[in-house]
Amino acid sequence: MASTEVQRDTGVDIAEVPSAEWGWSRINHRTWHITGFFIVVFLLCLLRGNHVGHVEDGYLIGFAALALAILVRDFWGRRRGWIR
Repeated sequence: MASTEVQRDTGVDIAEVPSAEWGWSRINHRTWHITGFFIVVFLLCLLRGNHVGHVEDGYLIGFAALALAILVRDFWGRRRGWIR
């Protein structure tokens, strides 16, 4: 008699990655987008501080802009189908 259980093809070999059986090898891109957004907000929140010089402000803004550019590129690319 045939089994009624559905086997999902995740593209990951269970012999190589044992945790794939529980679904832990799948990347959730929405989680990474939310995390990236919080990183950008956190970097911009560091602008308010007790530093006298503003050299580090340029670095914080630069890294936040870089992270935001990567985040937007990934989000837009996945939505348009350019990135899988």
